Amino acid sequence: MKTDIILSGVGGQGILSIAAVIGEAALKEGLYMKQSEVHGMSQRGGDVQSNLRLSDKPVASDLIPLGQADLIISLEPMESLRYLPYLREEGWLVTNIRPFVNIPNYPPMESIMDELSKLPNRVLLDVETLAKEAGSPRTANIVMLGASTPFLGIEYEKIADGIRSIFGRKGEEIVALNLKALKTGYDVAQTGQS
Repeated sequence: MKTDIILSGVGGQGILSIAAVIGEAALKEGLYMKQSEVHGMSQRGGDVQSNLRLSDKPVASDLIPLGQADLIISLEPMESLRYLPYLREEGWLVTNIRPFVNIPNYPPMESIMDELSKLPNRVLLDVETLAKEAGSPRTANIVMLGASTPFLGIEYEKIADGIRSIFGRKGEEIVALNLKALKTGYDVAQTGQS
């Protein structure tokens, strides 16, 4: 088993929380893991990207070569385009369709959606709307994680345990909210609705 994942978005969207939950679940699954992170600006709005490599065998490098990612999880649609050259032909893209316009020359959404729609394996969803429906807009990243779970190679319950572990210190109410967000995203990916 080997899964190479690129997580992308902008600062403040919770990319590193997704990585922490997946990492916790991978360890509980008995997998080896390597991770690297690139932070654009430490404040909200800068590019944030993480390579996450999971395997049942030791992993030599934390960087994913071009054309080798099994999965791209992106909380920002233009950022998903930035990393498409890393996606393998049969890989999956799970991305938010709502932009975070942080540059003056942000491309038209129609152009971005045209490019994303060309991919054969994709889940496109409005995570902010789904997160609100699940109980809190602050759980958008966990909705995205839920929608990505079918492609991780890790059991859903192990991801849920990762949430319990990572968010446990914040209290049961926060854990329950994040578990509901996880299930919301997972259900959307399972039904193919976006």
